[in-house]
Amino acid sequence: MTKEKIYFASDFHLGSPNLKDSHKREKLIVSWLNEIEKDAKAVYLVGDIFDFWFEYKKVIPKGFVRFLGKLAELTDNGIAIHLFVGNHDLWMQDYLEKEVGIKVHHDNITIREGQKEIFIGHGDGLGKGDYFYKFLRKIFTSKICQWTFARMHPNFSFSLAHTWSKGSRKSGDDANFISKEKEILYGYCKEQQSINPVDYYVFGHRHFPLELKVDEKATYINTGDWIQHYTYAVLDNGKLELKTYNK
Repeated sequence: MTKEKIYFASDFHLGSPNLKDSHKREKLIVSWLNEIEKDAKAVYLVGDIFDFWFEYKKVIPKGFVRFLGKLAELTDNGIAIHLFVGNHDLWMQDYLEKEVGIKVHHDNITIREGQKEIFIGHGDGLGKGDYFYKFLRKIFTSKICQWTFARMHPNFSFSLAHTWSKGSRKSGDDANFISKEKEILYGYCKEQQSINPVDYYVFGHRHFPLELKVDEKATYINTGDWIQHYTYAVLDNGKLELKTYNK
């Protein structure tokens, strides 16, 4: 069988809100990966895959062994895995690339598949507004901040990070859709489309599955999440569609 489909998913938030619930979600995600591997050419994991991630020189977050093992199996079998850092797991370095064989992206990218161009990113910090977060992101991604955090004992630093992460989710990442005009990422797509037009925009971050026409050429798709919606997108024969996993 020729593997030609491209899959997109985001916002697994593995590690949240507790070990029991995270394990249930992890097994569901692995089940989905088992099903799509038969026809997947590539999988794009579009941010906030982990609820928190930080790499010390000799330490990484505990858990996720089923998920990481499955990703390693997919890459070993020739399926390209791309992982975008989100606002919850932006402190990734090279562990996943070296040990699992995936490609980690710290910035948005544009890919071409067949005749379609697709702009991909997590979505945090894009568009107008949200200036406080943009300021915090500059601090969090600074070398001084990362150096300071690395000096803390993991028992303390991870507990602090998960408390912050929980507060971040409650602050409105998972707000419901109101209108196109209220969607910051939709506005960003409109602006980008007037500068560098593409066929599709794919983002996560919103925790709400969306499929909105930007203009006659382009469509904005948000992959939703795997906390409430269990949604993903698939590119098949040049058409990108949202789907729900109903295992």
